[in-house]
Amino acid sequence: MAFNLIDIRRELHQIPEIGFCEHKTHTFLLEKISLLPQERLTMKTWKTGIIVEVKGTVGKRRVGYRADMDGLPMKEETGLAFASKHEGYMHACGHDIHMTIALGLLEAVVRQPIEDTFVVVFQPAEEGPGGALPMIASPEFQEMKPDEIYALHIAPQYKAGTVALKPGLLFANTSELFITLRGKGGHAAYPHQTHDMVVAASYLVTQLQSVVSRRVDPMDSAVLTIGKIEAGYVQNVIADEATLEGTMRTLTPEAMQRFKLEVEAHVSAIETAFHCKAEIDYGANYYQVDNDADLAARLSSFFQASSEFTFVEAEAAMTGEDFGYMTKEMPGCLFWLGVGPTEGLHSSRIIPDENVMAPIVQELHRYFSL
Repeated sequence: MAFNLIDIRRELHQIPEIGFCEHKTHTFLLEKISLLPQERLTMKTWKTGIIVEVKGTVGKRRVGYRADMDGLPMKEETGLAFASKHEGYMHACGHDIHMTIALGLLEAVVRQPIEDTFVVVFQPAEEGPGGALPMIASPEFQEMKPDEIYALHIAPQYKAGTVALKPGLLFANTSELFITLRGKGGHAAYPHQTHDMVVAASYLVTQLQSVVSRRVDPMDSAVLTIGKIEAGYVQNVIADEATLEGTMRTLTPEAMQRFKLEVEAHVSAIETAFHCKAEIDYGANYYQVDNDADLAARLSSFFQASSEFTFVEAEAAMTGEDFGYMTKEMPGCLFWLGVGPTEGLHSSRIIPDENVMAPIVQELHRYFSL
């Protein structure tokens, strides 16, 4: 009995879980995989991830397909009948659709085998703290390591039925940024007896913007955003601590290293000027997604000839994706799958078009069968 992809997607949508906590998701996927004919299957688990290998009819090489598993810590506001049952969590980046397509493709390859051995990788923690890099290093992955690997990401900016990709750089290098400033608090009437971290944090935010405008080559590209600041307790107490949370993005790994050195120099200056101590944590760091030229050309030609999808040339974006560690390790290609029009990725109101799932499974199975 064939999988009902829409039913599967809606079940997954109701159980979003954050990175390395995808326990219900893991169990659900294992149950679905167990329903498939097992003769050609070999399966391994790694933490909450799953790697499934389908033996090819010839099997001279391995072709991989990766789907990410985790949701986001945010409240869903879609009003859907199948909205998240996990309060405060949501599949707002489309990983429920990614997993469903991977399951559908796995079923197609099991029931209609292809020449190559096919490896489906259900990878945890893409949204953070980053599952690709440690998963690649695991013995389980290395035993089934593909010779080339593919992935897709839903794209609300493209109409449903659109495929977009390009060779070379598609997604940027990214780094989280967490800065803690610790000074000396006190009464608002005696500021001279304190080291005010609200003021220090305010200066730091404005100074960090000059890193991009004055320390990055105008012909290069970089983004630094501080998205969250916390400091203080009440209106008449000077804060002894402030925390800043943000993100950094560049188009080359070398630029990211220079970027971090500049951030550290500015933070050091704040320590001196405001008599405080600072800590910097770069959190999760993702390597750029660099599409292999040959794979991208082959996949582009396939979709240009497809009667099911419209192909467009994608542009590089400052978004981050830890699939970049896979394209660094082996030839790989990630493409955008249009699911719009709808709200953007990470929106609490995003409602992707589910009807793209069956056609993309059919087309990818045809592509991998060539």
